[in-house]
Amino acid sequence: MSLLLLEALGALLLLVFIVWWTMFSGRKNGELKDHTPEEDKKPSEKP
Repeated sequence: MSLLLLEALGALLLLVFIVWWTMFSGRKNGELKDHTPEEDKKPSEKP
């Protein structure tokens, strides 16, 4: 029984490692920031 629990724990740790690796391996500084240029922002027009 303890061998099954140990195997399940190993599989869970492997899954967590794979998810962590795929989330954080591609970018040097973490997530990209949302950048909207000022020219995209239009002033509200009043009638």
